[in-house]
Amino acid sequence: MKAAVLYEPGGVPRYEDFPDPVPADGEVVIDVKAVAVENVDKAIAAGTHYVSAEYPLIPAFDGIGALPDGTLVGFGNIRPPYGALAEKSVVPLGSYVPIPDGVEPAVAAVLASAITAMSMKTAAGFTPGETVLVQGATGVAGRLAVKVARLLGAGRIVATGRDDVQLREIRALGADEVINTAVSDDDLARAYLDAKGDGYDVVLDYLWGRPSEILLRALTPTSFAFGTPTRVVQIGESAGPALTVAASSLRTSGVEICGAAKGLDPRTMDEAYRQIVTWTRSGELTFDVERVPLSDIESAWRRTDLKGRRLVVTP
Repeated sequence: MKAAVLYEPGGVPRYEDFPDPVPADGEVVIDVKAVAVENVDKAIAAGTHYVSAEYPLIPAFDGIGALPDGTLVGFGNIRPPYGALAEKSVVPLGSYVPIPDGVEPAVAAVLASAITAMSMKTAAGFTPGETVLVQGATGVAGRLAVKVARLLGAGRIVATGRDDVQLREIRALGADEVINTAVSDDDLARAYLDAKGDGYDVVLDYLWGRPSEILLRALTPTSFAFGTPTRVVQIGESAGPALTVAASSLRTSGVEICGAAKGLDPRTMDEAYRQIVTWTRSGELTFDVERVPLSDIESAWRRTDLKGRRLVVTP
C-alpha cells in the first residue's frame, strides 16, 4: 500500500510503499478515507510530545475509514507502526464508531476539533448568556469554538489571536470583541481588562504560555472586592507548554483552572458529539478544510498558509 512514512523525529513523512497491515485475531483492517492532520500529530512526529514512538512509522492516530463491509467509521487505537496516513490501517475490533449519515468523510475527520469547544459545557458548566473568552481563536479549533459559543447562546464572545486580518474574520464568525496578543505585556494586560466588561465567565484556552500568564495576572484584583468567578479550561498549548501562576492569581481572583477532560464520561461525550453532528447536518456549524491527496503529503506537511483551515488528507 501507499503511506506517509516517517523515519526520524522531526522529519517529513515520505509518500512511498509500506507493507500492508495483516490483522491479528481480534483486529480489523480499515480502508482509510480521510485524516485530519492536527497539532498533536505534528508534535508526536517531531518528538516533542510525551507519546513515544519507534521508527519507521506512519503518523496520525485516528481517522475516517470503511470497514470490510463498507460501513463508514471513525477509528482510533491503531496498532503501531500503522498510523492513519495510509491507504489502510489496522485497529482492534470495536475501536471505531459509525459516522452518521449526511456527514462526508473529510468533515467527519474534523468533528473532534469542534468537540473540544463543548468543554465549555462539560468542563466549565457554561450557561446561556455568559461571556466566553476564546484564547487562540484564529486557529482551526479556536474558530470553531467561537461558532460553538454563539450556537450555545453566549452573551458575549471575546477572541484573541496574532493576526489582524484573521481577527477581522473572527468578528464575522460571531466574536463581539477581538484582542491581538502580538503586543507588549502591558498593552495585552490592558486589552484583557478593557474587553472583559462584567467579567469573563468561561475561558477556552488553546494557547497557554505567555498570553494566559498575562491574562491571569490581569484578572488579579487590586482591592478586596470579590472578583467575578472565571472558569478556565486548558485545551491547547500553541503559545507554550508552561506558565508561572502567582498565588494571588488564584487566591483572590476567583479563577478556577481545569483540563478539557473534566466532566467527560461516555454520556457527556456522546451528548457533545450528537450536538456537533446535529449542527453540522443542519448547516449551522461549518468547517473550513483543505483537502490534499496522500501523494502530496510531503509538501502538505510543510504548509504554513492554512490560516484556520484544517489539513485533511485523502488517500
